[in-house]
Amino acid sequence: MTTDNLLRPHAEQLFAAELEALDVADTGTRPPSWNLSPSAVVTYLIGGTLDDGTEITPKYIGPRRLMEIAVATLATDRALLLLGVPGTAKTWVSEHLAAAISGTSTLLVQGTAGTPEEAIRYGWNYARLISEGPSRDALVPSPVMTAMGEGRIARIEELTRIPSDVQDALITVLSEKTLPIPELAAEVQAAKGFSVIATANDRDRGVNDLSSALRRRFNTVVLPLPATAEEEVEIVTSRVAALGKSLELPELPTAAEEIRRVVTVFRELRSGVTEDGRAKVKQPSGTLSTAEAISVITHGIVMAAHFGDGTLRPADVAAGIHGAVVKDPSSDSVVWTEYLEGVVRDRTDWADFYRAARGALR
Repeated sequence: MTTDNLLRPHAEQLFAAELEALDVADTGTRPPSWNLSPSAVVTYLIGGTLDDGTEITPKYIGPRRLMEIAVATLATDRALLLLGVPGTAKTWVSEHLAAAISGTSTLLVQGTAGTPEEAIRYGWNYARLISEGPSRDALVPSPVMTAMGEGRIARIEELTRIPSDVQDALITVLSEKTLPIPELAAEVQAAKGFSVIATANDRDRGVNDLSSALRRRFNTVVLPLPATAEEEVEIVTSRVAALGKSLELPELPTAAEEIRRVVTVFRELRSGVTEDGRAKVKQPSGTLSTAEAISVITHGIVMAAHFGDGTLRPADVAAGIHGAVVKDPSSDSVVWTEYLEGVVRDRTDWADFYRAARGALR
């Protein structure tokens, strides 16, 4: 299957040409087992133009220094923890870091309340275990164990959702760089290039907090929400374009006006104050992340293309915004209604949006 037929190709598949161009042009020193030098990895993330004219598209729009710190961490013996509220591109950055450094982003553990220790250490093929007893052939390595043996990057998503006793299985891996296999009186020692990138949600503090022993093994980089409206509009615009191409959505006339409107609504409700700073507004229970703004616009494009006149209009995004804001009907409905009546109604150039949003309340 070619990547053209994939709904969501891995980063190393989707940006294979950029990674190859960076590899050819890269003259920097590469740490052991790294596909690129640290400076080239940052260029891959932040974007730029190579000497041969190849354009490297930005994967992360934000402070370059944060990406430099993240990459530098992975070049040491410490693991990397990407921390932030939902929608701050933690998973996106994690995937691209692994793709650029190791050539694969697929050595992944998805953290949930039910993640077992075997997902971090190893499991067993029980049919072979019963018939043959403990052996290397009966052992099923975890993504972390595979990464250790191959000198690659392992990714752990939503680390704080994993039960605390399972989290602590990482302590020996990260401190001693070894994974004991007592059943075989053996161990797996990490090859050079091995590291772990974990992500955690700011809103999940207290779910399964990291022990102090485990937290010390990570260098934490906090990914912030976009600093300015222009930065957030740029992120939403680029991601919507990429998603539209992947989903083969019809091309519509410019959606810039509606993208800016959605971003403005999200930023005002998120911060609790209007863009001009003149009025305070109540904040809803949800995060109203950049990722949700991307989803609202993408949904609106589908509505406009298949059920509208082919132009993205306020009515196409109003219902999506309502669904993003009103997560708790008892409290968020009041917040949204007050925002519409106290802020949106007074904006003369938002009249169509006001009518569409009021209609979505019915």
